[in-house]
Amino acid sequence: MLRLKIFFLFIFLSLVQASAQQVTISNNLLYDATLTPNLRIGLRLAPHWSVGLTGGYRPWPTNDVATRKYRHLLVSPSLRYWTDSVNVHHFFGVNLIYSHYNVGGITFPFGLYKSVRDERREGDLGALGIFYGYSWPLGRHWNLEALIGAAVGYTKYNRYECGHCGTLLSKDRKWFAMPQAALNIVFNIPGRPAKRVEVVPEEEPVILIPAAPVPEPFKAAAHAVAPETGVAGKLQASNPMLRHISEYRPYDRTQILRRDKDALYVHFSVGKSDVQEDFRGNRAVLDRIINVTRQVMKDDKSSIKKIQIVGLSSVDGAVAANERLANNRAKALQDYIQGKLDIPDSLFDTTGGGEAWTELRDQLEEVADKDSQHADMLRKAIEVIDSETDLNLRERKLRKLNGGQTWNYIRENILSDQRNAGFIRVYYDCVPDVAAATINEASELLTTDCSDCHHEALRLLLTVRNDERAQNALGLAYWLCGQKEESLDCFRRAAANGNADAAENLKQLEKQINNSNNQQSKQR
Repeated sequence: MLRLKIFFLFIFLSLVQASAQQVTISNNLLYDATLTPNLRIGLRLAPHWSVGLTGGYRPWPTNDVATRKYRHLLVSPSLRYWTDSVNVHHFFGVNLIYSHYNVGGITFPFGLYKSVRDERREGDLGALGIFYGYSWPLGRHWNLEALIGAAVGYTKYNRYECGHCGTLLSKDRKWFAMPQAALNIVFNIPGRPAKRVEVVPEEEPVILIPAAPVPEPFKAAAHAVAPETGVAGKLQASNPMLRHISEYRPYDRTQILRRDKDALYVHFSVGKSDVQEDFRGNRAVLDRIINVTRQVMKDDKSSIKKIQIVGLSSVDGAVAANERLANNRAKALQDYIQGKLDIPDSLFDTTGGGEAWTELRDQLEEVADKDSQHADMLRKAIEVIDSETDLNLRERKLRKLNGGQTWNYIRENILSDQRNAGFIRVYYDCVPDVAAATINEASELLTTDCSDCHHEALRLLLTVRNDERAQNALGLAYWLCGQKEESLDCFRRAAANGNADAAENLKQLEKQINNSNNQQSKQR
């Protein structure tokens, strides 16, 4: 009972001393999992510094004959340094730990403290720890924070034979190291002084002044800033063959390439693998590939990361010959591009896709759905494709279907589209737009009802103050931090550069200022 009184005395004194400042009260959910009531009181000392006191007390089981015991008292003062501002984002800290414990018959996770599984230990320990953590502001009053660290210390204890008996085995002391972790739910007490209420003496006359009209609330307009993606990002809108490298996937023969309408195709004559610019509109496609790739290569904010080419052949002919033909077609297209542009082999993903059976089956289904006259014979061809795994036998069976009429229809109407270099894409990457990420992170902080978050947003935005995209968010941060002149300057600058959000914000604030000035003039 004495230890419990000491624990609550620490908590009470901390609250009394911190009553006029920003205070946090938190509970460690991981500590709760051990059925130990615990509480931490935190106090802000400066914009980047805070102190705290953690207490935990588990008095049960109170029955001394219980086999399993985890009775203990823990007190731990700590000092934290916050890289942004107190209760926002990253923090580092040191703490002192004192505990009186009576533990036995307990199996700790991860193989820790194996000695107390079969015996009881009662004693005191002291330790010095360090830790790192991160705090997520959830609003004006709530945070969620996680921390992890380690501590080293010294302990003196008595060893007993079992969890419930009193046979003393020895008295020992030793140095030790232990991990520490926490997942805290935090309640923030703003600590603002109470509003004073002026008492008007009864004998003095009370002059009623009409209340000033309540101004309309400022509804900030702010949208996320799109990251700069360089020339490649701009070209992608009109050249969908361009994709960001994060979308790259290696080719496998289950893919149906023809469904990707954004890819480009270069066609080949029957049985040929040389690139013919005047064949089936190849020149326009080839010029487009070269032109777009060249523009990205010249840009300093984006770069080519991968050019993917899949060579295909029709299913007409011997399988081995068609495999070689598909490989040669893919390699011929790579050689063509490298003849126009200085691109190393390492940037090419050039694959021979072999006979285009997957493409053929998909196209047969599509034609069968549209052409009722030939639907039955095309569906029988699909059945052959699905049932026969030997590719040479599959082709021979297709040739014999319906006395050869099915094969003639397929060869004249479909196989011509199989004779191409297949799927062609250009994948790019761009220099990370750190400024855009900073602006968007700050904008998120500005949406909270948290003064510390607003000041942290202002600090972030000042690091990118020369970026025109930051001006609207910077104006909003200045306004929420009480720097109105700076705020209006930023809104005017952004509005002059065509930022619609800034123009709307400026319109609202100037209207409020004009209404306030007019009201003051009337009162004079």
